[in-house]
Amino acid sequence: MRRLVYLVAVTLDGFIAGPDGGDPSGSDFMPVTPDLVEHLVATWPETLPGPARDAMGITGPGTHFDTVVEGRASYDIGLAAGLTDAYPHLRHLVVSRSLAGRKDLPVEVVADDPVQRIRELKAEDGLDIWLVGGGTLAHALLPEIDRLVLKVNPSVIGDGRRLLAGPFAPVRFEPVDEVELPGGVRVVTLDRVR
Repeated sequence: MRRLVYLVAVTLDGFIAGPDGGDPSGSDFMPVTPDLVEHLVATWPETLPGPARDAMGITGPGTHFDTVVEGRASYDIGLAAGLTDAYPHLRHLVVSRSLAGRKDLPVEVVADDPVQRIRELKAEDGLDIWLVGGGTLAHALLPEIDRLVLKVNPSVIGDGRRLLAGPFAPVRFEPVDEVELPGGVRVVTLDRVR
């Protein structure tokens, strides 16, 4: 069965973006260093947006994921950059009630229960499903998250968009791998305790 994997950059204090919710990539608290890019290209090449893949000459299929799911706020970051589909190399789903009925977008809009849609996707054949963000959607999908891959940045920001934004709901994960990059980012992989 396919897994839902929440792979995301996070600060030490558990934020995936600043208070404005904008793209934190390249900020002073989440720098995109050459060693991080090298790690992503070697390990998770399908998580790079289409324009970055094109610029780097990456054309192969995904090694871990064939599907990406994101919330409307995360999708808006791509739209602000002029991308209606930041991941054209993956099956791309956007969870949004406000986009319901839009047929002009190159993504699948999930306007109803995202948990049910994820369960349907997990029952299909294929590679794992990448949850790119954001925190509110991640909390809603917490019952279905099988693995966390956290790119932990050595920074504290005090406020912003949380890794999981929602009410108290304890779930245990156990560490299965950790890679410490020279630039200070630790890539920590944890699997859900069943």
